[in-house]
Amino acid sequence: MATSATPYGARPIGTLSASGSYTGKVQHLKIASAYAVNIFYGDFVKMATTGYIQKDTGTTACTPVGVFVGCAYTDPNTSQKTFAQMWTASVAASDAVGYIITDPNLVIQMQCDGSAALATLGSNVAIAQTSGSTSIGTSKNAVDISTSAATTATLPFRIIDFVDGPDSAIADSYTDIMVKYNAGHQYDNTTGV
Repeated sequence: MATSATPYGARPIGTLSASGSYTGKVQHLKIASAYAVNIFYGDFVKMATTGYIQKDTGTTACTPVGVFVGCAYTDPNTSQKTFAQMWTASVAASDAVGYIITDPNLVIQMQCDGSAALATLGSNVAIAQTSGSTSIGTSKNAVDISTSAATTATLPFRIIDFVDGPDSAIADSYTDIMVKYNAGHQYDNTTGV
C-alpha cells in the first residue's frame, strides 16, 4: 500500500495506439546549450518556439511533447560523450539531445498527491510540480488529485486505470494511477508550437 508520498514522476508503460505495440520508442530532441533548468527522468517536456525542448512546468495547463527519459551531450570538461538520466542545468554543450517518448497515445503511471477513489476513474487531472532528486536524477512530480479531479476539459491528463497490487491499492493514501494525455499534447495541437 502506498502510505507515504514517494512521487516518481511520469513512468511510460504502454500505448493506446491502434497497433497496441509499445516498445518505448524515443525521439532525440535538442536541448539548448546552457539551458538553465534541471530536467529529470520522468519530467514532462515541451517544445519551445526556438525548436529546443524545455521542462514543462505547467500544472493545469501542461502542454507537453512527451516524457523525458534521459539525455546525451559532450561534457565540456572532459570532451567525452556523456549519457545521463537527467539534464543538469547550465551544461554548455552544443550537441545536447533529450530522449523523449513523444507518443500522443502514451499510457503513463504516476503517484497521486493524495487518495484517489474509484469514483475518480475517467476524471481529468492536473500535475503537482515539485523539484526532482539531483542525487538519483528522477522526477518527483505527482498527479494533483486533491484539487483537480474533475470534468474540466482543459486539464492535461485523464485517469484511465489504477495500479492495484502489493504496493498500491485504489483509495490508499497516495494512490498510483495510470493516465493518458487529455488536452494539450503538442503533436495533437492544431495551431502548432
